[in-house]
Amino acid sequence: MALALYEPGLGYYANETAKFGAMPATGSDFVTAPEISPVFGQLLAAQVAEALDKTATREIWEFGAGTGALALQILDELAALGALPERYTIVDVSGTLRARQKLRLTPYEHLLHWADALPSSLEAVLVGNEVLDAMPVQLLQRTSGIWHERGVVLAPDGALAWEDRPTEARPPMEIEGGHDYLTEIHAQGEAFIRTLGETLTRGAAFFIDYGFGESEYYHPQRHMGTLVCHRLHQVDSDPLADLGLKDITAHVNFTGTAVAAQDAGFEVLGYTSQAHFLINCGLAAKLDALKLQQRSMAAKLMMEHEMGELFKVIGLSRGVEPWAALGFSNGDRSHRL
Repeated sequence: MALALYEPGLGYYANETAKFGAMPATGSDFVTAPEISPVFGQLLAAQVAEALDKTATREIWEFGAGTGALALQILDELAALGALPERYTIVDVSGTLRARQKLRLTPYEHLLHWADALPSSLEAVLVGNEVLDAMPVQLLQRTSGIWHERGVVLAPDGALAWEDRPTEARPPMEIEGGHDYLTEIHAQGEAFIRTLGETLTRGAAFFIDYGFGESEYYHPQRHMGTLVCHRLHQVDSDPLADLGLKDITAHVNFTGTAVAAQDAGFEVLGYTSQAHFLINCGLAAKLDALKLQQRSMAAKLMMEHEMGELFKVIGLSRGVEPWAALGFSNGDRSHRL
């Protein structure tokens, strides 16, 4: 998965193919919330502004900034609020996307910086939209009661194929029943969160992604796992085909994210659905100010059958007294992690 997504020049996020867009005709493969409506970034900016104030920090770091749409929305809204940061740093492995970001964010070039690595210490507010889902996972397959790790081998004809080997690795909770069961574990994504904890001495972090808490993620009925691919706005379940030409992604286990964060010294500010988060940040007032077509697009961000329920938001803080964060004021589900 790491090779298919990030290998320089070959991996999906390291080549020049189009990725983000609303329609297949653009050559894009999927659409993210900032591409659907600028309201997404505007409302996230309200939470970021509060976090900058509560943590007394003046820098924002965004991980996986895509086309730069979210950064532009956040910066435009912060400018309107009179709360622009002193610096906005982007971490993105894709040189092609960096070029698009620089072009799109020209109005704020005096604030912008691109980083290839984290500093030894950092005081900032961190943001990541659909970042954790793109971090490589390990596949675990239970067959006839025995757990295996699923790996990739060359078949006799030279094609890529799956091969399962017995492993000591296990999901973080027992899976009820004796039926065959495929799932994922998220060592790399959780290691990323722990690394942030080692780096961030004072600040907050907000991650938005599709996923579940642990009990739902590893439900006995979810026996086919969550790993899928996206190409031209179509979903398939064969990551061994069309290598480097499509996205490979897995849902996020937010319980694992929260535990890794707490192990790293973070406090959990809250965990809720994207719909609740956006409503808490002022969605109703934003919708009222939009024309009908714009309102229809923005409403997709909160509709249960669109993005509102599947997508979750987790907020973390470190080095400061936790506060009742705006985005989690109603509908906080931290107790369900």
